[in-house]
Amino acid sequence: MEAKAIAKYVRMSSMKIGIVLDLIRGKNVNEAFAILQYTPKDAAVVVNKVLKSAVANAENNLNLDTNRLYVAEAYACEGPILKRFQPHAQGRAFRINKRTSHVTLVVKERA
Repeated sequence: MEAKAIAKYVRMSSMKIGIVLDLIRGKNVNEAFAILQYTPKDAAVVVNKVLKSAVANAENNLNLDTNRLYVAEAYACEGPILKRFQPHAQGRAFRINKRTSHVTLVVKERA
């Protein structure tokens, strides 16, 4: 049995979130929460929120034991890009891409 949680349209690039996800992939849920609490990245706050949701889904919807859960899958896909323009010299425009991403976490129970 597996429980899943998805955060869509997070205003952060998937590369930045991926760095934090690499830290917790395959870890026990309690250990993952401890790692996220002391990770000095803005993405850690987002990933912590998604992990809490996945654990709650496992506990309430599937009646899984929270002490035996681990992070089975963790990935961030690119979402739509917000395109903005900034004026530059001589009437030119410089494009700024404000990237978004979709964060997915899957937790499973260890056998």
